[in-house]
Amino acid sequence: MKKIEAIIREDKLNDVKDALYKVGIIGMNVVEVRGHGRDGGIELVGRTGTYRIDLLPKIQINIVLSDHNVQRTVDTICEAAHTGSTGDGIIFVYPVDDVVRIRTGERGQSALQYPNDIDVRKTKA
Repeated sequence: MKKIEAIIREDKLNDVKDALYKVGIIGMNVVEVRGHGRDGGIELVGRTGTYRIDLLPKIQINIVLSDHNVQRTVDTICEAAHTGSTGDGIIFVYPVDDVVRIRTGERGQSALQYPNDIDVRKTKA
């Protein structure tokens, strides 16, 4: 199992979310975050001069899924979040040792499955 943590532009959230639903990614968490990457933020010019904003608003999407679904999910996020401009975002992929569904006590792969998710669609095809 892997955890995908994608940090994207705020205005690309619906595009990414819709694209993920289309490929069968049902479960995800979305968090509003602030930060900057290589660019260090943005410089704005106003009436009083120029100033730098170094913590820009972004969206973090967290998804835990099967190893075999990682590349397709990463590709989907990249395609949906891409603008070609600085600040499109970044994706991290982490190993996950275990998953426990609190309500049922299910562990591992079965705790990750949802009706009509990417794994269920694969077994039907």
